[in-house]
Amino acid sequence: MNAAWRLPQLIKIVPLATVPAEAVEALLDAAFGQDRFGRTAYKLRAGTTALPNLSFAAIDEAGVLIGTLQSWPVQINRPDGGRESLTLVGPVAVMPDVQRGGIGKALMHALIKAADAGATDAMMMIGDPEYYERFFGFSAKATGGWDLPGPFEKHRLLARIRRPGGVGVAGKIGPDL
Repeated sequence: MNAAWRLPQLIKIVPLATVPAEAVEALLDAAFGQDRFGRTAYKLRAGTTALPNLSFAAIDEAGVLIGTLQSWPVQINRPDGGRESLTLVGPVAVMPDVQRGGIGKALMHALIKAADAGATDAMMMIGDPEYYERFFGFSAKATGGWDLPGPFEKHRLLARIRRPGGVGVAGKIGPDL
């Protein structure tokens, strides 16, 4: 993580639970389109609720929601029948007119800070490996034997595991209900 990075001025990072759900949905529609519900990540979190201590919102100086990061409880179902809890990170969404301004990075820094303070020791996401490894320590090194309930590109299935002993090297990821 880049220690010199700073939050863009006049942006506040707040718990996502403080923002109306309709505003979050409108932002997700603007960032990803209304067809986003068919994506594999939505199958991974089906029936779960976002984790309040690992979900954040970015608010601009006018009080407008301009970014969100949601985290979800999922689990790896190992071939031996065992299960291990993980945190699914995403979506990380920023309003299109302010993308590339550091807002997504600010949300990810809030997540990493909360995770490293004890909120979770095993996170996964589907994302750009070069970006998320370089800035946040996510990589595909531990995920080669994982499967998801829908299409995905193997190199984009990333994890950041700080759990002693790691997590299962093989298994199917699904909601942690």
